[in-house]
Amino acid sequence: MQEKQGLGLFKLTCFAIGTTLASGVFSMFSDMAANGAGTLSVLIGWTIAGAGMYSLAMCFNRLSIVRPNLKSGIFTYAREGFGPYTGFNSAWGYWISAILSQVSFATLLFAALGQFIPLFGDGNNLASIIGASILVWAFTLLIMGGVQEAVTINTIIVLAKIVPIAAFILFVIFLGAFDLDIFLENFLGEDTGYSLGKQVLETTYTTVWIFTGIEGAVVISGRAKSTAIAGKATTLSFLSLLVLYVLISILSMGIMPRSELANLEDPAMAVLLSHVVGPWGATLINIGVIISIAGAMFSYTIVTADSAYAPACGGCFPRFLTKENGRHAPIGALLLTAAIIQVLLIIVYFQSSTYQALYTLATSAIMIPFVLSALYCLKTCFEDRRFGHNPVSFKAWLISILGVIYGFWMLYATGISNIVISAIMFAPGVLFYVWSRLQNREKIFEGPLDVAAFIIIAAGLLISMLH
Repeated sequence: MQEKQGLGLFKLTCFAIGTTLASGVFSMFSDMAANGAGTLSVLIGWTIAGAGMYSLAMCFNRLSIVRPNLKSGIFTYAREGFGPYTGFNSAWGYWISAILSQVSFATLLFAALGQFIPLFGDGNNLASIIGASILVWAFTLLIMGGVQEAVTINTIIVLAKIVPIAAFILFVIFLGAFDLDIFLENFLGEDTGYSLGKQVLETTYTTVWIFTGIEGAVVISGRAKSTAIAGKATTLSFLSLLVLYVLISILSMGIMPRSELANLEDPAMAVLLSHVVGPWGATLINIGVIISIAGAMFSYTIVTADSAYAPACGGCFPRFLTKENGRHAPIGALLLTAAIIQVLLIIVYFQSSTYQALYTLATSAIMIPFVLSALYCLKTCFEDRRFGHNPVSFKAWLISILGVIYGFWMLYATGISNIVISAIMFAPGVLFYVWSRLQNREKIFEGPLDVAAFIIIAAGLLISMLH
């Protein structure tokens, strides 16, 4: 579905920033410190993440140019490159990740509100679940009024998000809160007992998590004026956020010793700014957290719906998810994703799940779609060189190879146990897959790659159940 007026570069860039700039930015330095990372390892981690995520962003950018017919790239790239079942799992993994991200945002949002209203506690009590449920359904109803209008609202929210984060940076710099001695004391992370390599490895989950959402412009590229604009928006949003993240990380490592940063409560930035300017600093950041996470939840309501709607339009998910209302909003996908989020929120209440646990699951689920997109970009380089469809520059080869290397680095950093456990999230998807294939009267598995993917997921599920 292509709406009458496509989204332009500015709105798409703001949308990608809106889906990415959420809860992680307010606690990333504390999460890294808690995982045992010193300043040097954090800087190396950002260098790796910067090069890797930039390569992935440029892979999306290149594919939007050389394969402009492939809309909503996350799933279509995997399908075109490696078969329908592999493409389905890319779509399924992204959808599940987006849903889990929504739930994690909800718990952190109400934890932040708990700083002002004790009724909400740590964000996973009954009052928080009720509040989060109301918000999820309210956003769903709002977006039913039209996705174009919703993206415009998101642009305003993004601008509001920047204010408290910019205030943190400016206060730390101009009030002289950054202490070079503390920065150097934290530099090697000797108190962690970890080797430098281990410290760097421990930064990966955090760096991947806080860039989750950067592909938002690609996910809704079917609503853009062109897929090339979606690719440019991804690159611009990535570069802007990378500068912001590195600056915050460096400044925070010069305010408190690593051991103290590791023990800060969420949102850590609020505690840190309170240390710099007093209690009102925490209030400022907590307000920023509330705006940022609520904004991310709003943006992700669009992403979660479109990440089910677009695959359904491509015959990858069941047809009922293609249903639209008169405002061109994907009503079927919106209602289903809201219902699943609602069920997960209830589970959070009974299991007392935390924000960190949920973002770990969300990060694991999204790594496979990222890897498959990079692999497909590399595959197109070979195809275009062989058949002469498009010129293949040295840069195209470089970003494709680096994107693939970074993708496998992410999987390595995840650990074999987490990869195996992630099969629990992917295995139920086969029911959706078979449903859609039967609807379209298509063969269930079309080739050896599809069969291999099914065997790997089934084996992972079996191992997870036995352990």
